[in-house]
Amino acid sequence: MDKLFDFELTARLLGLDFVQMALLAAAVLGLVAGTLGPLIVMRRMSFAVHGTAELAFTGAAAALLLGIGVSYGALLGAVVAALLLGLLGGRESERDSVIGVILSFGLGLGVLLLWFYEGRASNKFGILVGQIVAVEPQDLTALLVAAVVVLVVLGLIYRPLLFASVDPGVAVARGVPVHLLSPLFAVLVGIATALGVQIVGALLVVALMVTPAAAAARLTASPLRATVLAVVFAEIAAIGGIVLSLAPGAPVSFFVTAISFTIYLVCRLVAYVRGRERRGAVDAVSAASAVPAAHQR
Repeated sequence: MDKLFDFELTARLLGLDFVQMALLAAAVLGLVAGTLGPLIVMRRMSFAVHGTAELAFTGAAAALLLGIGVSYGALLGAVVAALLLGLLGGRESERDSVIGVILSFGLGLGVLLLWFYEGRASNKFGILVGQIVAVEPQDLTALLVAAVVVLVVLGLIYRPLLFASVDPGVAVARGVPVHLLSPLFAVLVGIATALGVQIVGALLVVALMVTPAAAAARLTASPLRATVLAVVFAEIAAIGGIVLSLAPGAPVSFFVTAISFTIYLVCRLVAYVRGRERRGAVDAVSAASAVPAAHQR
């Protein structure tokens, strides 16, 4: 535990090239996850993110077995999962069951592929919980390109997508192509989920995709403010998680999830205190208005 606060060792490690690449990758991931997060929460897609991550794990495991870049395999698996979820889970009543079917199949297939892999066990573990030393320059380039694509496409469809997320019934009546936007947004989520596999791991990528946005939603109802807060929270969790993990050499995912969860708890506490103050002010106004009414009687 004493290594956790070894600031000298942490400072030395921060000067290494692979650590700096991991920090840059985490910053890009935080930006993408924070931007998509409020829409994910608004559209109730948190479970879908987890299901997408499982097929990203399957794709990463297949890439590891074939000897190609893990990030490319994770990206392919996540996009396939997103398309399946977008096409098969169109009806809200069927969405959870479709996600459960795809999630379990992806996880089982991924475990089989890892069983076939005869390389280092650390590579297998890294797919599940993240491994910053696995971020290579070509992976960083692919991550940057994918992030730009996600943000540009999201910028083009943001207004109709937000409308469809807030009130899908009215959006359909107004001619918004909801059935096109849903699978397209699912693909964007799949790409973003794949970006997080090497940093946070397939099992815990939801900590960046959902938790910061859920925390932001406790503080504001404004989509713009929620997006800004979600990006800030995701950046703190992603970058802070890597920095804290350096000295002890512990898995990054624990620190990322711990920071995200702490931020969420703080935001819930702030929302609770605000609610009590608001209710107290309303009660005070009600009591004050009741006094003149009583005198008039």
